[in-house]
Amino acid sequence: MVPDGASPASPAPLVLWIHGGPLDSWNAWSWRWNPWLLAAAGYAVLLPDPALSTGYGRAFIARGWGAWGAAPYTDLMAITDAVEQRADIDAARTAAMGGSFGGYMANWVATHTDRFKGIVTHASLWALEHFGATTDAYHYWRREISPAMIAANSPNLFVEHITTPMLVIHGDRDYRVPIGEALRLWAELAERHAGDDGTMAHKFLYFPDENHWVLSPQHAKIWYTTVLAFLDTTIRGAPWSVPDALR
Repeated sequence: MVPDGASPASPAPLVLWIHGGPLDSWNAWSWRWNPWLLAAAGYAVLLPDPALSTGYGRAFIARGWGAWGAAPYTDLMAITDAVEQRADIDAARTAAMGGSFGGYMANWVATHTDRFKGIVTHASLWALEHFGATTDAYHYWRREISPAMIAANSPNLFVEHITTPMLVIHGDRDYRVPIGEALRLWAELAERHAGDDGTMAHKFLYFPDENHWVLSPQHAKIWYTTVLAFLDTTIRGAPWSVPDALR
């Protein structure tokens, strides 16, 4: 999606938006995951279907099964490379974001490249060893999340490599990806990046009464307002301030 006015003379900043699932695809419009709101704010939005996405046959899923940090990640980087070649895209101003498995991938991106100016991670998987035993869908995930898979694909094992500012978002009533994932991610970011006064470039948006999805209309407004404020700060260099929706 390209915003109105994007052109070679005025290229748009780019947001890579990674879908959840992981067995899913960008094949339907939703008010919950609505990229048009970002396009209306002047951002181009890339909505790719990497390995593990549905709709392309079993072999396409098998490319990423049990290896989330491999083909899904390299697919995402390859398509971002291609889109950045467009004359109406500003390759110097990019961000990545995603929720659930998309949040996992956002965390993996944060630990494996510094190419993005900001990363938004919603309801994300951070430490796969803990996630697998605490999610309400353990019966499903245990088929794929083995000790070997964890050792090769858990983002928390690469936390030392994070240099990109992150916006961490989570709901306390999330039982699919329990809040402990975000709390551990936040603690490890603070341990490494907080200044003497406790401030840092990373941000945390916490919903005490939302679950894996942000269902309240007012909370959805807060979600989008905060995400856009973070993108404006990290991509466009706007000064950070608490969005009015949070005051």
